[in-house]
Amino acid sequence: MDINNHIQNNFLKLKVIPNSSKTELIEENNLLKLYLKAVPDKNKANLELIKFFKNNYNLKVEIKSGMKSREKVLRIVP
Repeated sequence: MDINNHIQNNFLKLKVIPNSSKTELIEENNLLKLYLKAVPDKNKANLELIKFFKNNYNLKVEIKSGMKSREKVLRIVP
């Protein structure tokens, strides 16, 4: 999947679904959804999200908004 279509001004919006059976990124209704194995406890899901983009897309990201929400905005760090 080409996530570059979803990046606008170095920001990426997505919905996170923690505690899933597997970690994967899908596009549904022109919205990115990231299913994570990690539980939303003690920041584990957020850390897995950051690792996922680094390992799979070679992108360094930081969570701009939505630290405790499923709706997140990520900033792509150059």
